[in-house]
Amino acid sequence: MMKPKILLAFFYFSKFFFLFCLWSVLDGAYKLFSPFSDTLVIKTPKKSPLLLMMVVLVLAMVCGVYICSLCLRQISNSTKAKVLRFQVTNQACPSFGIEPWEIPYVHYPKPETHSREHCVCNGVRYFAILSMQRSGSGWFETLLNSHINVSSNGEIFMVGTRRNNISSILRTMDQVYNLDWFSSASKNECLAAVGFKWMLNQGLMEHNKEIVEYFRNKGVSAIFLFRRNLLRRMISVLANSYDRDAKLLNGTHKSHVHSTEEAQILAKYKPIVNATLLLPDLEKTEETITKALEYFKSTRHIVLYYEDLIHNHTKLKDVQEFLRLPYRELSSHQVKIHSGNLSKQVGNWDDVKKVLKGTSYEGMVHADYQM
Repeated sequence: MMKPKILLAFFYFSKFFFLFCLWSVLDGAYKLFSPFSDTLVIKTPKKSPLLLMMVVLVLAMVCGVYICSLCLRQISNSTKAKVLRFQVTNQACPSFGIEPWEIPYVHYPKPETHSREHCVCNGVRYFAILSMQRSGSGWFETLLNSHINVSSNGEIFMVGTRRNNISSILRTMDQVYNLDWFSSASKNECLAAVGFKWMLNQGLMEHNKEIVEYFRNKGVSAIFLFRRNLLRRMISVLANSYDRDAKLLNGTHKSHVHSTEEAQILAKYKPIVNATLLLPDLEKTEETITKALEYFKSTRHIVLYYEDLIHNHTKLKDVQEFLRLPYRELSSHQVKIHSGNLSKQVGNWDDVKKVLKGTSYEGMVHADYQM
């Protein structure tokens, strides 16, 4: 490729040559046909100088057009190279400490509602806590939010209009992951992970294919959280449903409490379990969990159980490693409502034991743990 200075010299030379030829042609024509000439030249010369000059003029024009096109092409390529160098220079933040397999899961959001000027090169991981009601997801989320670099925005799809169709679901997730979602969990610190919790019965199972595709394309990591003891979960669901109407705490319904006194008040209520539907309900819950794990098996995910988090605190370290977070001691101010023996928490305990005896769920009757 010719250098720009050489091309420019050719351009000016061709321009001068073209003007010289044009002057020569016009001068020759003037001498031949001028009305002020004393003599009329009738005899035609052997070779017409006018024709020769016209040929030279045409060649000069062709040469000039060609050289101009080369100049324009060179300028265009030079401009593109400058733009490319600019984009490469500004494109990126250094990826030190990020392993190759992590790259699809590290993001640099550009929110529309505020500026990340001081955090623009802080990579952010996207996550979603996939769970079921009364499985410890609220408590688990408070643990995550105690990390200074994590923002988990709660049960955002509890609002029905946000899950009317797949378009509204994807639009809502885009808003969260672009850091344009504001909640009590929003932080001013440079985030390392952002997400929310999502119950399986809030459109997740119905639109599983589209959501799995979104998770894979956007690099969203799924955190499954379930309870091993589905019987305890059922009792918690019944008690919480009762309090939604009874409002035992001074006329206020609370799904989670932060004091022992409030927990004791709510724990006084002993729900009656429908013995006829007990087994089908437990089987249906187990089936839903199995389906969810099958649907999302192609995503990057981790499976956690509430009981394991209580008994084994290293599980919280596993979660932080999964999200590639700087390690911190996580804490929560929530107080467990139902603890101790199940026999003291159910109004028809003998019926429950009878139905579950000899089934795969019998072990749940005797399982116990403290928080």
